[in-house]
Amino acid sequence: MLVAQNCTNAPAETASDAGVAGAGVLLSFIITAGLAIILSSIIILYEALRKSESRILRKLLQSFSDQQLITGIGIQSVGIAKLDTMVPYHFFIIWMLSLLATATHISTLLALVGDFKRDWVLRWLRQLLMLVNLVLSSVFGVYVLRTNLTSLPGTLPIGCVSVVPSKGAEGNAALSILGTCVVIAGNFILYVFALWYLHSKSQRWLTGLQIIGIVFLLGIATGAAIRIITLSQAFGNASVKLADDGEKDWSFGQLLPLLLLLLPIVSAIEIFRGEMNVPPPICSDGDSMKLGDQELQFQPNPFWGSRSNLVKR
Repeated sequence: MLVAQNCTNAPAETASDAGVAGAGVLLSFIITAGLAIILSSIIILYEALRKSESRILRKLLQSFSDQQLITGIGIQSVGIAKLDTMVPYHFFIIWMLSLLATATHISTLLALVGDFKRDWVLRWLRQLLMLVNLVLSSVFGVYVLRTNLTSLPGTLPIGCVSVVPSKGAEGNAALSILGTCVVIAGNFILYVFALWYLHSKSQRWLTGLQIIGIVFLLGIATGAAIRIITLSQAFGNASVKLADDGEKDWSFGQLLPLLLLLLPIVSAIEIFRGEMNVPPPICSDGDSMKLGDQELQFQPNPFWGSRSNLVKR
């Protein structure tokens, strides 16, 4: 547990944490978010132009998204568990990684909404994981906001914001405070939009919403990636003095997150070779249908709701 003595004197430097801000960890989040947004854009265009059902691309996208969502929740859980030892520098990087995870799973939802409508288990599991990600990200945002408001020294644990007397925000902290508040509010807005989009029966303006959403999420992911690259020791200059260069070193622990990115590709190869079957995006009377067609099957939760519920344009 954190004690007041640990928050009295700020050390001149702090230890690096490659498990949070190592080059391989950061690259895996950035690459996954980029691939997810690109795949989502391709699938949306294919569906809009009636070119292809893109089953392989759908499988790739869902695999990348699931992986990013789970790792995002995992790394945020590590940050919460290490409040008594983790400095604001690493805490902020985790928060930026959570934004990349949010951009990934929202862009996936935009492209694969039909898959989630078809399967109530996938739909409610996705909603639960999105809620967990929102709660964790909001907690991180509150701590980052309190750090800016109290001008906490960068080498003290982030948990010290509850112990150290507030010195007031620095003169140049106004922009950071405003940006933090906007991001926290934006996370809630994105979650509400995702729930509405997932349960909406109207297919009007579907393609327009998808395109606007992808562009918006691309901006979020780009901004978060830039902040990570410029503020991290692995790719830029750390915003706090670190005792060593451990975050720049490559080891198996840094290669593992990148190697895991190959697993979805292996699944895609198995689908291409016919060794694995993937159901069509939407099923109605046994026939494959695309988003935007006249009638889309919506599988309700068996514990409540009408079993004959159909989504119509």
